[in-house]
Amino acid sequence: MLDLYHASRDDLIRVILAQRDQLADLEQRLARQADELATVRATIVRLTEQIGALLVAGEEAPADDPDGGARPTAMPGLKPTTAAPRLTKARTRRAHGFARRRMAPTHREIHALARCPDCGGRLTGGGVKRTREVIEVPVVPATVTEHVYVERRCPCCRRRWVPAADLAGVVDGQQRLGSGLVSLIATLREEARLPFATIQRYLRTLHGLELSVGALVGAVQRVAARAGPAVEQLRADIRASPVVHADETGWREDGRNGYAWTFSTPTARLFEHGTREKAVLERALGADFAGVLVSDFYVAYTNYDGLHQYCWAHLLRDIHDLVQQHRGDAGVRGWAKAVHRLFARAQTFADPDPAARRMAQRGFEGELAALCAPFLGAAARAEATAAPPEAEVAPPAPQAPLCRRMDKHLAELFVFVADPAVPATNNAAERSLRPLVISRKISGGTRSALGSATKMALASLFGTWRLQGVNPLHCCRQLLAAPQV
Repeated sequence: MLDLYHASRDDLIRVILAQRDQLADLEQRLARQADELATVRATIVRLTEQIGALLVAGEEAPADDPDGGARPTAMPGLKPTTAAPRLTKARTRRAHGFARRRMAPTHREIHALARCPDCGGRLTGGGVKRTREVIEVPVVPATVTEHVYVERRCPCCRRRWVPAADLAGVVDGQQRLGSGLVSLIATLREEARLPFATIQRYLRTLHGLELSVGALVGAVQRVAARAGPAVEQLRADIRASPVVHADETGWREDGRNGYAWTFSTPTARLFEHGTREKAVLERALGADFAGVLVSDFYVAYTNYDGLHQYCWAHLLRDIHDLVQQHRGDAGVRGWAKAVHRLFARAQTFADPDPAARRMAQRGFEGELAALCAPFLGAAARAEATAAPPEAEVAPPAPQAPLCRRMDKHLAELFVFVADPAVPATNNAAERSLRPLVISRKISGGTRSALGSATKMALASLFGTWRLQGVNPLHCCRQLLAAPQV
């Protein structure tokens, strides 16, 4: 190798000329590769347009659509005034009828004739001809037990003694409502989502029990207070889970806007009330959470630094809305169809080898990047630069915003391919929020911070019990009967 520090002038000139030739050669190669890249991108755009044209040709425009599927003027998602006729499928018959399933009898009455209706002869023996099941719920009045504590005096030591008030498992604390009644009130409130006035009428009608709204509110608050250790255990289970689903919805407190967050696993659900800021997410998951977070594309999740899987259901819904807005654009339709097919292949991919799954993840990421590349900002700027000055610059493609989103989060879209335990959608969090959303539509929210904390604790408890398929009334009674730490 030439020593440049001690080289002569002629040697340095030869080195400079050689480097200039190399730079010229590299510039030529770069120009050829840029032309090839532009050709590939144009081919991708042309192929997606052809796919979309074939889709348009295979579908007839609606009869009430005179422009043949042009861009609608109404907002996407707006329901029409008259619903389109739906195709009914043949009903799949079940193996057995669940509505007619027999129950274990709690009481049995024998119906038999003692004498013959014709001749009056005595009847004996016989066998069972048929049975009939009658289900009834007895209307039982409330049981009011008065516990009387008698003081007695010892004749030897002359001391007076009163038995200890040991009612563990019967009543919680110093209140007068038994654990069974408190559990019933909490279950009616959380599972049936009944207003307190309706619970009042239910107890009065079926059990002859008169309770104030304050007593009912105090009962559910008592359950929430006893649920503190259980909720903390749910929080620990969430943080230790390898996969956590997160979502949020609006929840008003005393007329002020707020948000209720849900964090779900296959066996636990945790609800938190707060703002819509990232701090709520960090507080719920903790600093040591090492699992995969599954969520939508809200900014509080996109700024999360840990492992992530974004929901494909939200992404495909946005793509569907884009196609509805540009139904006459064959390029949009073809691009959307290509993304759908790519996701379908990724969902069906399965391999027991972890290395093969990671390689497949990189492959799917590369295919999606190739589909989005022609519509990204850099590609559009390059095409505009290459165009003649007098040429009119075309507006950006309709799919450009979605392509930028997918390109930005490309590494978090196919995590489910490499890890089969990670779902591709955030359906678990959506299902977790559904009972809370229905409750919000009924009640409109809560009136105080204590009410919000009570609601979140009960939603966490009953949501977890509902997810585990256990009897919430029995679990609530066990919670109140457990020794208080």
